Amino acid sequence: MLIDKRYMTYFDWVSFLIMLTLSTIGLLFVFSATYRPDCPLSLFLKKQFFGIASGFIIYFACSLLDFRMLERWGYFLYFATIILLIITIIKGSIGMGAQRWLNLGFVKFQPSELTKLLFPAFFSFYLCTEKESRVLSISDFYPVLTILAMSALLVRKQPDLGTALILLFSGFILCWIAGMHKKFFAYTLLICSISAPILWHQLRPYQKKRIEVFLGGGDSKKERYQIEQSIIAIGSGGLTGKGFLQGTQNKLMFLPESRTDFIFAVLCEEIGFAGAFFLISLYILLFLRLFYVISSMQNFYAQIFASGLIIHIVVSTIINICMVTGLLPIVGIPLPFMSYGISHIWITFASMGCYNSIAMRRFRLHMSDRR
Repeated sequence: MLIDKRYMTYFDWVSFLIMLTLSTIGLLFVFSATYRPDCPLSLFLKKQFFGIASGFIIYFACSLLDFRMLERWGYFLYFATIILLIITIIKGSIGMGAQRWLNLGFVKFQPSELTKLLFPAFFSFYLCTEKESRVLSISDFYPVLTILAMSALLVRKQPDLGTALILLFSGFILCWIAGMHKKFFAYTLLICSISAPILWHQLRPYQKKRIEVFLGGGDSKKERYQIEQSIIAIGSGGLTGKGFLQGTQNKLMFLPESRTDFIFAVLCEEIGFAGAFFLISLYILLFLRLFYVISSMQNFYAQIFASGLIIHIVVSTIINICMVTGLLPIVGIPLPFMSYGISHIWITFASMGCYNSIAMRRFRLHMSDRR
């Protein structure tokens, strides 16, 4: 159902303008990260521009649709996503040692990204249909926890540990918000701590190396190379940076994955601490705005759905920046709105669009509207 014009009064223009600013900055630094004198406008830049332009179309399309319909669709589509994850493991496209993509012809799509968008819909729709009130017992969460664990294991199998962790963190945070008893989280933490040696042996060799590097081990010419080059790029930017397109770590190709996971290091090298502070301030302002709007929603299950849609963006931002600066081990998690990659751009914009659909209806939604 298309939107009632009255809902446009509550369109979240603040978050939209911040998204637009972040996406523009991201496009500029993808341009910088891929710029070569003989080919200034790289194929990566063109794909990123297409991803952002189509992303805004997806954003507005999701905003125009009633979120209750999106939530219902998302619930059933999540089961289709699980099937896609299985197909990806069996016959997906291989790149950089991982089998994470399905080839759609004009673009390779990463089905694991869909879990970030659709799991909140699955979660909120399931709880809403199970319970009319906000009183939830731990047994009400067992089915969603089972689906969450199954999804994370399938994503981990690709292997894509970063996305699997984002999915697990987001799912647990949603359970916390929905009112799951705190004993569950205490027991989960205890079990993970006790089983840490077993979990360690389940990691792949390169994942173990990344943890060892984080703890100070590794060869600076091998395992530590990526993080050391990132820290050099960030530190050499100083207060105001070396100038746009003037970053030597980037231009001399010392910094691996500069257009994707390490684009924050490119920004720090070229526009310095001042630019990094401005970017982080934009993210903080965006997240504060999103949480403020969610807190004003009158329906508990709408809050759950909206929270789930933005949690993965918040967690990804924190992990990526901490990873690039050496505060966390390196995992393959892109920086939302900034890093190159069409799949995660589409999912981020779709998540924000679904959130905006809820935001525009937040003062007209009542419990009776949910069924």
